Formats: sequence, structure tokens, C-alpha cells
Amino acid sequence: MAMEVTQVLLNAQSIDGSVRKHAEENLKQFQEQNLPGFLVSLSGELASDDKPVDSRKLAGLILKNSLDAKDESRKRELVQRWLLLDPAAKTQIKSCLLQTLSSPIPDARSTASQVIAKIAGIELPQKQWPELIGSLLSNIHQIPAHVKQATLETLGYLCEEVSPQVVDQDEVNKILTAVVQGMNVPDGNNDVRLAATRALYNALGFAQANFSNDMERDYIMRVVCETTMSPEVKIRQAAFECLVSIASMYYEKLAPYIQDIFNITAKAVRGDEEPVALQAVEFWSTICDEETDILEDYGGDTTGDSDVPCFYFIKQALPALIPLLLETLLKQEEDQDLDEGAWNIAMAGGTCLGLVARTVGDDIVPLVMPFIEENITKPDWRQREAATYAFGSILDGPSPDKLTPLVNVALPFMLSALMKDPNNHVKDTTAWTLGRMFEFLHSSIVGTPIINEGNCQQIITVLLQSMKDAPNVAEKACGALYFLAQGYEDVDTASPLTPFFQEIVQSLLTVTHREDAVESRLRTAAYETLNEVVRCSTDETASLVLQLVPVIMMELHNSLEGQNLSSDEREKQSELQGLLCGCLQVMIQKLGSSEATKYVFMQYADQIMGLFLRVFAFRNATAHEEAMLAIGALAYATGPDFAKYMPEFYKYLELGLQNFEEYQVCAVTVGVVGDICRALEDKILPYCDGIMTQLLKDLSSDNLHRSVKPPLFSCIGDIALAIGDNFYKYLMYAMNTLQLAAEMYAHTSGFDDEMTEYINSLRNGILEAYSGIFQGFKNSSKTQLLIPYAPHILQFLDSIYMERDMDEVVIKTAIGLLGDLADTLGSNAGSLIQQSLSSKEFLNECLTSEDHLIKESAEWAKLAINRAISV
Repeated sequence: MAMEVTQVLLNAQSIDGSVRKHAEENLKQFQEQNLPGFLVSLSGELASDDKPVDSRKLAGLILKNSLDAKDESRKRELVQRWLLLDPAAKTQIKSCLLQTLSSPIPDARSTASQVIAKIAGIELPQKQWPELIGSLLSNIHQIPAHVKQATLETLGYLCEEVSPQVVDQDEVNKILTAVVQGMNVPDGNNDVRLAATRALYNALGFAQANFSNDMERDYIMRVVCETTMSPEVKIRQAAFECLVSIASMYYEKLAPYIQDIFNITAKAVRGDEEPVALQAVEFWSTICDEETDILEDYGGDTTGDSDVPCFYFIKQALPALIPLLLETLLKQEEDQDLDEGAWNIAMAGGTCLGLVARTVGDDIVPLVMPFIEENITKPDWRQREAATYAFGSILDGPSPDKLTPLVNVALPFMLSALMKDPNNHVKDTTAWTLGRMFEFLHSSIVGTPIINEGNCQQIITVLLQSMKDAPNVAEKACGALYFLAQGYEDVDTASPLTPFFQEIVQSLLTVTHREDAVESRLRTAAYETLNEVVRCSTDETASLVLQLVPVIMMELHNSLEGQNLSSDEREKQSELQGLLCGCLQVMIQKLGSSEATKYVFMQYADQIMGLFLRVFAFRNATAHEEAMLAIGALAYATGPDFAKYMPEFYKYLELGLQNFEEYQVCAVTVGVVGDICRALEDKILPYCDGIMTQLLKDLSSDNLHRSVKPPLFSCIGDIALAIGDNFYKYLMYAMNTLQLAAEMYAHTSGFDDEMTEYINSLRNGILEAYSGIFQGFKNSSKTQLLIPYAPHILQFLDSIYMERDMDEVVIKTAIGLLGDLADTLGSNAGSLIQQSLSSKEFLNECLTSEDHLIKESAEWAKLAINRAISV
């Protein structure tokens, strides 16, 4: 078989389907019968320079895919499989891979680099292959440039695959030395310099200690800055990417270099090719992100408990940075509005301008206004568009007091431009800017309203007229109307939109039927805006919302009728079904929330549920998700009457809970189980065996996306709350699962912020499950069944209290659970709570909390605990 492997690999890429299929089956068979032999022969193929390039490339790709997969559980399997592979085979494979790094064929070298890094990612954390980094570093001194290039590329990939804790500082120093020297070879080979610069980008996370040493940091920064001036565009781009990464990782070390970096970035923005210029702008956007984070976390008080002070680089650079960014706005591309993925220097400059506005607030306004005033009426569309874009970009950050007078002057001008400007691009940006005005300066919290009786009608007339414009302009006009409606969400008095409600709804429905509505996300935007208009409407228009229900039902009915559609048409149809389900969901919530409309609305409930069930017959995750959410809203609105839909709906509920592939559907379904529990209470009992079995199965599965786990725990609490002490038959299984999870997630030390946040959401789910169970058993004759579980729960509460890393949500749920424990178990819990290590401290901290929800929960818990102790 090893002899034929070349031919089989070539056949597997044949244009002839049957030849290809036969070859794929051969490869699969070889892999199943003799995995070590299979992998060894692939590595031999890759290493052999007299084999065809195509067979070598595929051999490398199969090798790589035998070590890594996107799916987490599959990846764990592959890692275990490699670790258990015959050591002699592994040694042979690794030696072939290292040998391939000196191949004259670039594709073979590059593939070998990636595979070596994948193996390093598996073996280095296990303290295996300790000689790897040393043997790569010895390659760096090889004469042929391509060997150097491949080795540097491998080091780069290796840093991407391995976490910094795995490599000791001595080796990190050697890697960084090799990489920075590779960048710094005078008149060196461009491929080597590019590989070295990209490798540095991946190695920066390892350089903590080196960036703390002034001499080493100065050297690295000097080389990176010099590399941004390389004659080769790809090398300049990679060097700027390093600077962007340094800005986010080592912000606090930048002060000595910031003036030089400004000069380098300004030169690139003004004169370099676009990929380089984009990275130069990205550097300043990153600095904005860093400074906004620091200022948000510590309220602008640099003496606060921030580890990193704010150096106010943006504030200091303003006089030079703003003109630089304003210049970029004039470099638009003709048709950038029509391409969804467009990104160019003008868009990057505008985005950065917006971030600067959020970082420095009012200070930006006087620096930008002259540019706007000078260009807004110019004959050249580029100048008018740039001025409009600049204005829209600075509306989030400065204070309403500073902006409102300007917006009051600009608003009539913009409305006129939206109707009369001859240029599509200018109209697109104008509509976007109006949306930003309404988003940030029109709401109940802003003092002087920018929208009043005088201009409201004109605004609506213009926006509805613009919805007939080209799709990209119409989409932005929908967006502006969305924020206009949202601003009246909390208005207790009559909304100024009420007189126009019918006209607005009609215009939006007309937009959804436009032939070109699939362009520029127009149809989606129209439905999202319709939902917002309905959601923020007042009681005065309730009868009009009721009239809209059969209209949307009819649309959904028609979308379910389409026969013999192409796959593209079916995709569009499913998207439409999702939008219509979302629309019905908003109407159900709106009409179901007041008794007057709820009664009339209920006449449609059976038909609506029938339509939702038909949506499940189509295989489309987005539509399923939206139908599920809408059913959750219907359950909430119909209450106990929802029971009549359960016999038919239950199978879809079960399928949703089993849908690991489309995990968003699974997550939404879990939420809907909670909605149904609250609606049906103990009427859900006949379905609980199936639901509980599936929930516990989901929790124990490694194949389910981790984001679904926290709501799964909470859902157990919802069921217990709904069925009360009937839960006793699941008690042992549920408590066992919760106990294992509680032990697993009691500690977060050694995890990064993202993981700590995730663990907190798991803890919250576990605590909610316990709370639901204890509340469900309250006043029951079966309460004593819970006593054995109390010590473990108190221990869990102690552990997470001692860790000192709970967020507000977890604190509130935890103190609530302590109260539930005392409330349900009474004197049986009293003594346990008194013996607990930290309950008293925890309670006292919560009683003095500034968060009124935590304080409220704590006061209730204190009463319950005092009652339990005094019994």
C-alpha cells in the first residue's frame, strides 16, 4: 500500500468522480487498518522531493487533519489518539517533517511547518518532544535562505499553537532573538524577513518578561519600527500588524516610542499602499480601545485600582491625529456601499474617528467641525460625503449639551440632502448619520429634544420617501426609523409617532415586497424596524397592531406554500420565515402584555401555533430558532391554556433539545422549556420524564457547545419550581449532576478573564437550579429529602465566596440560595448555616452592597436565616 500511496493521493484529486471516490475509500481503509503505517507513509510522501507537488500537499493536509479539528470533542479524540500512537512511528513522522523544512518546494515546507506546530501543540504541554525548539533554532544558522524561512514560519505557527506557560523563559529568549535577528538582516532575503516578522507577531504573547526589560524592549521596538519601512509591501504590513498587537498587549510600555510611532503611522496613512495604511490606522483604533477600557473601568481616576494607568496618548495626539483621519475620509471607493464586506482606508479612518470621539468626548468637536462646515456643500460628492461621515462618526462620545445645538442646525440640512443630493453615496451616509443622531441624542434621558411637534412630520415623510430609494439608501433609512421609534420606548404620554403609525407600517410592508429587497439586507432591516415600531408603540395603536397580526400570518402561510424551489430560493424563503416568526413574536409580546388586547388576540392563537409547527418541517436553523422563540412568547401569553398545544409540540421540543449540531437552536429550546414551565406550572408534569432525561443527557455530553450548559442548569430549576415536590423522582439524578458540576466550577484560579466569566455563568446556572428545587419543595411533606444535600451546597457557597471572583449576578443568586435553604429547611438548615465558614461574612457584605438587587436579596435571606435559627 505504501508503494501506491502517491497514486492514490493523486487519484483522490481527480476530476473524475468515480476515480476520486475509489481513492478516498482506499485512503480511509488504509487509515482504519493501520493508522501508524498510514501516517508514516503520508509523512514520507511529504518529505520526498521526487514526489509530485499535488500528492505531497494532500499528504500534508491529511496529516494536519489527523491532529486537529474545529469540533472540540473531535479535537480531544484526535489528541488522545496521537498521544497513544506507537512511539517509533511518531519519531519517524517527526523526523520526516523536520527534514521537509529544507525542501526546495515552498508548499511542502509550509505544510510541514503547520503540522510540526500542531504536534508541538499536543506534545509540549505533555513535556514530550523537548528537543524540538533546540533543533529548529539550530536550523536558523543554515545557509540556504529557504530553510531559514521555513524554520521561522514553523516557530511562528508553534507560538500560535502553544500557550506561553509551556515554553520556559530561556527558550522564549532564544526564539525571540532568532526571530528579531531574522527581521533585522541587512539586505537579507525578503522571504526570510517576512517569515520572521509574521513569527514575531505570534510570539509577542510570549514576550512579557522581555517587554519588562528596557534594553530588550528598546531593541524589539527599534527593529519593528525599522521593518515598517521595508521596501517590500507585505513586510511593511506585517510589521504594522506587530505594532497593533503591541498596542493591545503592552500599552503601558509605549510612552517612550509613541512620538516615533505617530510619525511612522502618519507617513503610512498618507502615502503607503492600502493594506499597510489600514494597519497604521488600526494602531490608533487599538490605542482608543485600550484607553476607553481603562477609563471605563476606573472612572478616569488614574490613581484608582487600575493596574495600568491611562497615558492619554489620544488626547495628546489630537491636534495631529484628527487632520490625518479627516484626510482619509476623502479616499472613498466609488461603490463601497453596495459591497457588504467592503473595507477601505476611508471606512477605517471614519471608524477610528468614532473611537477617538468615545475616548476624548467633547474635545474632538472643535477639531472636526471646521472640516464639516467647509466641505458639506462642496460640488464634489467626495467632500460632501466625507463631511457627513465625519459628523456621523463623532455623535457617540461628546456630551448631549455639546452636540444638541449642532444637531439642531444639521438636522434640517441632512433631511434636505437625503431627498435632494444627486449622489447615492452621499444619501447613504446621510441616512446613516440621521440614524446616529436618533440613536444617541433622541431619548427620554437627553435634556432638550431634537425631535419636536415642528419637525416630526417632516422627518417621517423624508424617511418614508427614502425607503423607495436604492436598496442601500433605503436600508439606512429603515435604520434611522428604527432608532426614531426606539427613542419613544419609555414615553408615558402619547408618542408623536402615533398619528403616523398606519402609514409607517404600510411603508415598511411595501419595502419587504420590493423586487430588490434581498440586496443590502433591505428586507431584514425593514422587518427589524417594523418590530421596533410595534414594540415601542402605545396603547392608542393597539387596535392597529391587532389588524397587523392576520397580515403577517398570511405572509408566513404563503412562505410555507412554496414548492419545487432551488436551494438559493429555499435559503431566501427560510430567511423570510425566520423574519416573520420574529415579527409575530414581537406582536404576541405586545398584545399579550395587556388584558384588553390579550382577549381579542387569543382568537388567533391556534392558527399561529399551527403555522409555527409547520416551520419546523423545513430544515433551517435560523427559522427554527425564531419559531421556538415565538412559541416561548406564545406560552407566556396563553399561560395554562398552552397545555392544549403540548401533545403536538412536544416532539419538536425534544428534537430541539437533541440538536447539538445547531447549538443555538438547542439553547433557545432550553429557554422555551423555562417559558413553558412558567406558563403551565404542574400541567407540564406528563412531559417531564422526557424533558429531564434529555436535559441530564445534554449536561453530561462533551459534544454540546459550552454556551448551552449554563441555561441547561437553570432549566432544571424552572422544572422543579413548576412541578413542586413531584420533582422528588428526579432528585437523586439532578442533585448528583449538580454536585459534580459544583465541584468542577468552584475554582477559577489560573483561568483568563473570558474563562472566568464563563465559569461564573455556569455557577449562576447551578445556583439557580438549586434555588428552584428548594423553592419547589417549600411547605411540602417531602422537604426532609433535601436535608442530605444542604452541607454540600453550603460548601459550594463557601468555596465560591473564598475565590473572590463572583460577578454581581452570581452574588445575587448565591445569597438568594442561602435564603431559600433556610426558608425551605427551617431549623434543619439553621445549625448548618451557623457552622458554615463564610455564610455570615457573605451575608454582611451583601447587606452593605451598593447594588440594590443584591441588598434586597440579602435582607430577605437574613429574615429567613433568623427564622431558621430561632426555631
